[in-house]
Amino acid sequence: MDTIFNQHSHRPMLQAVQIIMLRLTDIKLPLDHSSSALKQEVIRKLELQDGELLELTIFKRSYDARKSDSIFLIYSVDVALTTAAEARCLEQFAGQGFVKPSPDMDYKFVTEKPADFPQGKQQRPVIIGFGPCGILAALLLAQMGLKPIVIERGQDVRQRTKDTWGLWRDRALNVESNVQYGEGGAGTFSDGKLYTQIKDPKFYGRKVITEFIKAGAPEEILFVSKPHIGTFKLVKMMENIRADIIALGGEIRFGEKLEHLNIVDQQVEGLTLSSGEVIKTKHVILAIGHSARDTFQNLLDSGVYIEAKPFSVGLRIEHPQSVIDKARFGDNAGNEILGAADYKLVHHCKDGRSVYSFCMCPGGTVVSAVSEPGMLVINGMSEYSRNERNANSAIVVDVNPEQDYPEHPLAGIDLQRQLEEKAYQMGGENYNAPVQLVGDFLADKVSEKLGSVTPSYKPGVTLSDLSQLLPDFAVKAIREAIPEFNKQIKGFSMHDAILTGVETRTSSPICIKRDKISFNSINIKGLYPAGEGAGYAGGILSAGVDGIKVAEALAIHLLS
Repeated sequence: MDTIFNQHSHRPMLQAVQIIMLRLTDIKLPLDHSSSALKQEVIRKLELQDGELLELTIFKRSYDARKSDSIFLIYSVDVALTTAAEARCLEQFAGQGFVKPSPDMDYKFVTEKPADFPQGKQQRPVIIGFGPCGILAALLLAQMGLKPIVIERGQDVRQRTKDTWGLWRDRALNVESNVQYGEGGAGTFSDGKLYTQIKDPKFYGRKVITEFIKAGAPEEILFVSKPHIGTFKLVKMMENIRADIIALGGEIRFGEKLEHLNIVDQQVEGLTLSSGEVIKTKHVILAIGHSARDTFQNLLDSGVYIEAKPFSVGLRIEHPQSVIDKARFGDNAGNEILGAADYKLVHHCKDGRSVYSFCMCPGGTVVSAVSEPGMLVINGMSEYSRNERNANSAIVVDVNPEQDYPEHPLAGIDLQRQLEEKAYQMGGENYNAPVQLVGDFLADKVSEKLGSVTPSYKPGVTLSDLSQLLPDFAVKAIREAIPEFNKQIKGFSMHDAILTGVETRTSSPICIKRDKISFNSINIKGLYPAGEGAGYAGGILSAGVDGIKVAEALAIHLLS
């Protein structure tokens, strides 16, 4: 929260006054409001007298841009009042909904370790994967004194960054250290979005964000409605969190890959690494991300229950950021508070398909997200500043096992690979990406040259016919959706906008089923499927939240 007003600069002076926090919501102010306007509006709405408002802290700030010529900021604030004023406000505004006691959002640990851990019969928990889910699980277990061991097939975040740039600049793919594998997970090379639509009654998301701030993230991510961090800031954050885990007794091993789960009578007894080393443990958290395809196969071969699940495929669209800013903000485009404009779009097609925007990156770039040779898959990325000239977003179509591919547990991966192999071939088999002008795609015409929009993808692009890349149902759906999106975002269907292929890794194509209470695999005791790869998250924040949930469940079981 961002504290903007504190009547008493020295906390000890408040000991004689009982401080009560109330949450006041739906405060609307003009975009250009004065620095004192928020305080004055709180005093007006609560009908406060002089001296009754002791502290005001911003809990959330968003904006209403439905009318681009009249954009409002919307605040939720926590206020500290005198005891008498608090009682009067609760009684006076009871039932009106905009004033309530502020909830307790501080994180509470569910258990504590015994003094002799990990001696005796106890065994250290092992976490496979060090993306957002694995990081938060490891941090929480370390904070509880349980000394986790983390196995990560990729490299530490700085070496991984060098390896990733090796592909983007020099077309050199490292199959074990890239956009998908390594410290920080796939979200490290993204926009660093930290918002989610999951229900979070225990405020686990706040625990994630406060740990990120402690590690060096901007403090504003605690209160802005759509917080993001950006790749460069994420790099340093990952290093700081890693240092905290190690200082608390945790161990993180890079360049190590799970080869086999050792299971006896449906109970995890340990794991074998690709190096041949065996680690004995009865508690394993699987936080392997959505692209660990070889690991998915190994788990299936080991008897772990896996189901195919729906995901989405499509293309990534690029416009000049100025076009999106103007369409969303009108004359307010360029306002520092609003920043680079984003959008969220969905269209329900006549045939029942859904097309939607995904992972929208304002002021960002389209990047290669390859993890296997001979394939081409893309993603979007932004830095914290979001000041690149183009906006990009995936435009994807839902696919599901009942309708679009066989119901084999890993059939979705087969479909992803087919599309990625075709994209690689269409790009020229050198990690160039196939592209087409939006106008030509809509007109079913092969693009012969680029227009006013310069593709941001590196190492390069190849003009192609993207209707030959995607399944027919996806081509039809996207062609129907883009003109509809243009009705919401003027200029969206501009002829020279760029489409790049292929986007396949929107989410995991599998679900490793787990019990809703214990978080154990439904058929393997001691195995805790978690995060995006297991089908229980979609993005940095929700993956971090799931890591906390699973770590709590493991700790309770381990120490019971």
